[in-house]
Amino acid sequence: MTETEGISRRALLMKLGVLVNAVVAAVVAVPVVGYLLSPLRGKNHYLKWITIGKIENFPEGQTRLGTFRNPFRRPWDGQTDDTACWVRHIQGNEFQVFAINCAHLGCPVRWFPQSKLFMCPCHGGVYYADGAHAAGPPPRGLFQYPWKVQGGRLMIQAGQLPTLSTKA
Repeated sequence: MTETEGISRRALLMKLGVLVNAVVAAVVAVPVVGYLLSPLRGKNHYLKWITIGKIENFPEGQTRLGTFRNPFRRPWDGQTDDTACWVRHIQGNEFQVFAINCAHLGCPVRWFPQSKLFMCPCHGGVYYADGAHAAGPPPRGLFQYPWKVQGGRLMIQAGQLPTLSTKA
């Protein structure tokens, strides 16, 4: 084949194949690189301060179930957006807000006011009123949401579940 005859079908398909593979690699690489570089931004865009309720809804010296809506919801999420938490009103403007999930495997814990203990029904995890680990398999205490009181309302920093990496 001479140069004047043009490009061969094999060469054309090879170049087309390389081009398609390069486009697919770029489409896959952009979100992966964004995910890997996201800690460099230093800000968690999934956290937002939201209101749980008025302070009067949580009597001093008691622990009550609170609910809030995920601040980053979609129209089709429906009732799954409602998230529960345990609110302990210590005194004055002093609170503790616990994630409802056990630190062992994430089962929902219940508050028993008679014994002043949180108990997990799945594997027998027990926590004291302050969320500290009391007994059973959980490796640590309950996870806590950061909170603040603003304008007579209790607010928590929500958007993702609190973990060891979040500061309470």
